[in-house]
Amino acid sequence: MAQSKQETKSVIKKNIAQEHPVADKLQGTLHESVDTLAEKVGSAEDTLRATAQSSSATLAQKQSELKAKWDKSGVKQYAIENPVATAGIAFTVGMLVSSLLKRK
Repeated sequence: MAQSKQETKSVIKKNIAQEHPVADKLQGTLHESVDTLAEKVGSAEDTLRATAQSSSATLAQKQSELKAKWDKSGVKQYAIENPVATAGIAFTVGMLVSSLLKRK
């Protein structure tokens, strides 16, 4: 009589278990190690995601605050009222910084 594939696999596993007790212990230990590692990685991932979410919220809040300050800024008002002068000032400052950095 022919055995089914499932029965054959079951018989083979039982034979291996009886013939290789050291391999079975090693397999059990490795499975426990992988499970422990997976738990720690999962915990670290949760912490990292929470920190990233918190940082994102804080960054968005700071960005809103800076935008509000910029909108009220006298520098912005001057730049809007005098765009050519602002471009000239920016160009001059850029050239000055470039020449100072070039000398060193």
